[in-house]
Amino acid sequence: MGNNGLKLFLLLHISNIIRTLCYTTKLASGLYAKSDPARAKKLAIFSSKMSQTRATLRLFDDLPMLAYSLNYGYGSKEPDRWMGMIGFITNLIDHAYYPVDKICWLIEHNLLNVENPTRWDTINSMLWVASIYLNLMKTIRSFTVMEQHKSCIDKKENESSQAFRMLLIKQRMEAISILRLSLDLVHAGSTLPKGMLWGGRFQTWHVGLIGSISSLLGLYQYVAKKRIVKQSS
Repeated sequence: MGNNGLKLFLLLHISNIIRTLCYTTKLASGLYAKSDPARAKKLAIFSSKMSQTRATLRLFDDLPMLAYSLNYGYGSKEPDRWMGMIGFITNLIDHAYYPVDKICWLIEHNLLNVENPTRWDTINSMLWVASIYLNLMKTIRSFTVMEQHKSCIDKKENESSQAFRMLLIKQRMEAISILRLSLDLVHAGSTLPKGMLWGGRFQTWHVGLIGSISSLLGLYQYVAKKRIVKQSS
């Protein structure tokens, strides 16, 4: 990757890079908690600052999300009507998530006083869980549709074709997305209050490990998708 490509990568995916730093240092902090408490504390502070940076960057996601939703519409461009319906509902949930996330940010920084701050955190986590779950269901549906398309192809004539190879590559990418979203769902569920799903049951290094693997998979997918676009052009 050249210098220009590296710069573009950093600019476009700085949020994912920050996310990776956040969770890898959280993982390291958890692992050093007993053997080196001083180092663990420094890593925890760095992880916390990266998390705060991500939260601040999300304050500016409303307009890009609105533009995406308007372009997406009711999901008529999706290959399957169920995928379109799930995508449309997911967008509605995301539009509810961002204002709540901003309220949580204001509360955290003592810029807004409310009677029950914990309630807003819970609503925020519930919307996050719902969004990830629906994205996971949509991705599983996409993988299933690709499998159906693949089974309809006359392999003797087409299994060596470029189109068939690209279908296999895209299906593998969807499989990776299913894994990544499953990890994100586990993580999101752990932020819920105790008594809801598996909320509050994970240790620091558990969250760090799950978040690190998910973030690294996301970075890998970006690089792989760039390669796929280059091959298909």
